[in-house]
Amino acid sequence: MGKIIYNKLVRDRIPEIIASHGKTCEISIADEQEYRSLLLKKLQEETAELAAGDNLTEELADIYEVLGAIVTAYSLSPEEITRLQTEKRSKRGAFAERIKLLWVDDPD
Repeated sequence: MGKIIYNKLVRDRIPEIIASHGKTCEISIADEQEYRSLLLKKLQEETAELAAGDNLTEELADIYEVLGAIVTAYSLSPEEITRLQTEKRSKRGAFAERIKLLWVDDPD
């Protein structure tokens, strides 16, 4: 089949799993700036897979994993994120009522 180029962030055990299947791979360790960028790309990849609708629960688990890594990589506070989520929900609501905005007439 030949060499397949990925250049993407993978879970920590993926190289080990590849080797266990008798395949070889090359990896590099991202520096902090590249890691953050790769995490954001990984989030886009995982949300696209979620939107494709193949396995909702599995894709959500992947998204949770990536979000946790982003929180850690950016030294964010989970408590602060939860506080802001609650504040936004209080001010602007959630998505529970399934409201779809169709249009706005702005006379200005």
